[in-house]
Amino acid sequence: MIPFVRELAFEYGRCDQVSPLIRRVIARNPGPFTYTGTGVYIVGQGQVAVIDPGPDLPEHFEALKAALAGERVSHVLVTHHHLDHSPLARPLAELFGAKVLGRPAPPDHSEAAAPGLEEGADDRFRPDVELADGDVISGPGWTLEAVATPGHTSNHVCFALKEENALFSGDHVMGWSTTVITPPDGDMGDYFASLAKVRARNFDTLWPTHGAPVREVTPFIDAYIAHRQAREAQILEALGAGFTSIPAMVPSLYAAVDPRLHPAAALSVLAHMNQLVKEGRVLAEGDGLGGQYRLA
Repeated sequence: MIPFVRELAFEYGRCDQVSPLIRRVIARNPGPFTYTGTGVYIVGQGQVAVIDPGPDLPEHFEALKAALAGERVSHVLVTHHHLDHSPLARPLAELFGAKVLGRPAPPDHSEAAAPGLEEGADDRFRPDVELADGDVISGPGWTLEAVATPGHTSNHVCFALKEENALFSGDHVMGWSTTVITPPDGDMGDYFASLAKVRARNFDTLWPTHGAPVREVTPFIDAYIAHRQAREAQILEALGAGFTSIPAMVPSLYAAVDPRLHPAAALSVLAHMNQLVKEGRVLAEGDGLGGQYRLA
């Protein structure tokens, strides 16, 4: 079982000091994919970095302006190009004369879509500065390192805060839920590798964009990995039982999950299936959610 962390004390629009160097403002965009909403992190005092500014909602923009009053925003950092993370990056950067930093989205922003999949791509997202793995961004009293973590999306990047041995984990690891992997941009093999990469860093705290921080990092990531491995085993078992399509197996594989999340769950199954095909363990006729699959 994943030791989810779901308790979170907050008020929408309020700026909370959550660690010596970190403040957080949560946008009012709750939902089945965003939990209580997008948590925007402000790092430092006076000259600051803002991580994942979130959706372009007037109320939320005003809350950020109030939280940042009298300060200089030197960097606007974005973990990836989804609509609950990046749309406010450009308006915020222009307001403060800052640059937007992140990893570019794939040339074709389109992703596998399914009815009810709320989280989608921000087609307008273009960083001013393209970050490479290991790039360092700093300000007075704070140092951030870009940690490339493809998997949820191909351009997902986390940010390590050196002074607190913490990681802003975006959607790569979330305390309240597992992460959706959405082919063709999301890749399960990349995701497993990125989980191992983060685990090896031995961070003290993970600050996801949605939900509460994760304090027991290594056992949490171990449980995350074990969950994915168990899901893979369930898919193989379903194939062995005669299921040949992803839509047919999702209701039984995710019987305990909110049905609103089943379209997203189907995409995660597809990501697993794509990886199993790459490994030669599963054979496919066609591809995507309409493909037919069987054990090799």
